[in-house]
Amino acid sequence: MATQQAPARTAERQAFYDTIAPYNLAPLWEKLHHLVTPEPVTQCRPHLWHYDEDVRPHLMRAGGLISAMEATRRVLILENPGYAGEATVTGSLFAGLQLILPGEVAPAHRHTQSALRFIIEGHGAYTAVDGERTTMQPGDFVITPSWTWHDHGNESAEPMVWLDGLDIQIVKLLGASFAEPGAADVQAVTRPEGDSFARFGHNLLPIDWKPEVKTSPVFNYPYEMSRAALAALAKNGPPDPYHGHKMRYVNPATGEWAMPTIGTAIQLLPQGFASLSYRATDATVYVCVEGGGETRVGDAVLNWRPRDIFVVPGWAAHTHHAGAESVLFSFSDRPVQEKLGLWRESRGNE
Repeated sequence: MATQQAPARTAERQAFYDTIAPYNLAPLWEKLHHLVTPEPVTQCRPHLWHYDEDVRPHLMRAGGLISAMEATRRVLILENPGYAGEATVTGSLFAGLQLILPGEVAPAHRHTQSALRFIIEGHGAYTAVDGERTTMQPGDFVITPSWTWHDHGNESAEPMVWLDGLDIQIVKLLGASFAEPGAADVQAVTRPEGDSFARFGHNLLPIDWKPEVKTSPVFNYPYEMSRAALAALAKNGPPDPYHGHKMRYVNPATGEWAMPTIGTAIQLLPQGFASLSYRATDATVYVCVEGGGETRVGDAVLNWRPRDIFVVPGWAAHTHHAGAESVLFSFSDRPVQEKLGLWRESRGNE
């Protein structure tokens, strides 16, 4: 497709632009080719963070430099190199790795940003959301809905690390950021652990319950159950040539994505699987949960192993190649794009 070019800039035209600038006016025809592009243009770059050798040592060092209480949230930001200094992993979403050491508490607060936690390391720490605690295990997907009180604590004997994903940039764009600290560091527990899953996690809903928010009422999706679903799917038929065996996390009350602004999915790539080329407009963050392989994005080859995290830019053709049977968790802004009628995909040579 031909690229639009700006009209020639004559001396007379430049004098006009200089005249209108003090009035906070500017000519669209000078900017149109940058604002309305034939295809997506992004600063996002493919990038891989090796957890064990590159990230974990620095995260543990941070644990000795600042407490979870002092930091409020002890997190190392996963910053995309295309957005240096902007605290974003894709341009629309935030990602970071949070550390809670034994005996620590990350104090209660709430904010309009929605957050996901994907557990990377450790067993037995908890997240509390609006009066209910859930104990977290590696591979669990945990939701903190917008404007809900939440705190974290580690009563185990080992460090706990999870990946945080938030819609910070989306909320910032819309000018809708609010935050409030809790009255106490640890919120009161008002419901037994597992209550939300008992009510909403078994293909059943309380008889007269009506959803009041767009986020799933289930706030912990255990990896054990997700993994079992993938294994059953793999036994029942061949993998999709582009995604392997891939499933999305859903809100059981609506069938929509589990979160209104962040789409989350999990996929199984059989041993030796090589996907066909695929691209979509949502830049996507991946975590390797099991196995190992590589993702090729243009000239970039991202070799991933368990607990590694990588990002694929939007509208970038890519392929996945699994050496061993592998599981990948992923998240993106796809629900927002779908609601706005903007999301599209291209398979193979489309």
